[in-house]
Amino acid sequence: MPANNKLAGKFIVIEGLEGAGKTTAIGYIKKWLALQNMPIDKITYTREPGGTELAERMRDIVKMEIQGETLQDKAELLIMYATRVQLVEHVIKPALSDGHIVIGDRHNWSSLAYQGGGRGINPQLIEEIKQVSLGDFNADFTLYLDIDPELGLHRARGRGELDRIERLAIDFFERTRQVFLTLVSQHNNAVKIDAGETPELVEKSIFSQLDNWLASL
Repeated sequence: MPANNKLAGKFIVIEGLEGAGKTTAIGYIKKWLALQNMPIDKITYTREPGGTELAERMRDIVKMEIQGETLQDKAELLIMYATRVQLVEHVIKPALSDGHIVIGDRHNWSSLAYQGGGRGINPQLIEEIKQVSLGDFNADFTLYLDIDPELGLHRARGRGELDRIERLAIDFFERTRQVFLTLVSQHNNAVKIDAGETPELVEKSIFSQLDNWLASL
């Protein structure tokens, strides 16, 4: 079966901490898809939180700071799932049904890692909210870009002013990273990429892992 036929209807997700290089990695995936003769009009790119008009407005709520009022951790979690439902139902599922391959910048693991590991919310509560929100919908393949939090935040600072989440203490990101690493170890359809390497090595690693995954389909 041609590679582009195997890839039709698949959902690939890129996960990682701030500064891990998710946007760059998506560019590498785009190059890899071109080598598989995947038509450009059959590739859909998404980001979380956001991706629809309503979801983008909810993203603004998560990023903003209001003087005198703190966004509660559970409220943050619920907003994340609200944006995710909008994106999955209005963009991702329709695209997959139409034979697209969908490349997602973050998905459900980010809630398990950031709100679960980082914020310390009970993982069982997150799983219950996930089941109510999305049921058994999951990524077909996940590329986790692993980076030391200090290096990641240094890179993030180079992009400009840090947002509300990026300014959290380093131990928040250490806890978040550990959850990501645990999730990768528990899932056969996920791989870890050393995002601290040179761009050339990261690209080579991503290509290799995608080749292996494609061969398994």
